[in-house]
Amino acid sequence: MRQAQRGDTVQVHYTGKLDDGTVFDSSQDRDPAEFKLGGSQMIRGLQDAVIGMCVGDSKTSKIVADDAYGPRVEKLVTELDHDRFPEDMKPTVGQRLQLVQTDSRKVFATVKAISDSGVTIDANHFLAGKDLTFDIHLVAIL
Repeated sequence: MRQAQRGDTVQVHYTGKLDDGTVFDSSQDRDPAEFKLGGSQMIRGLQDAVIGMCVGDSKTSKIVADDAYGPRVEKLVTELDHDRFPEDMKPTVGQRLQLVQTDSRKVFATVKAISDSGVTIDANHFLAGKDLTFDIHLVAIL
């Protein structure tokens, strides 16, 4: 039976969990995820876990933070003055924002705190710095 290898496009069902068992994402109630092994659509650790699997195989794979969303970077947590936000916008803790940098790149950030002095935002991915566990089922090699 053919094994998935780098360069193949695959379809997988997965469930991603944190160390405490909390599910942060799952494809079980939707179409399988489709991606190219060696591409940039899926985190490296998940791609590496699929390599060598055959259609119909299932496995559980622990992926360290560096092979997932990388380490947390504290310099991506910053406080912005209230006047940096549109006058009609009232940020709330937990709100996800799309910010545009001076070079026109878009960055997503989460509001972490609001004080009289400003709004603290965190531009780290919410899974940065976390080891992840994936239950993986290889549905197809296309």
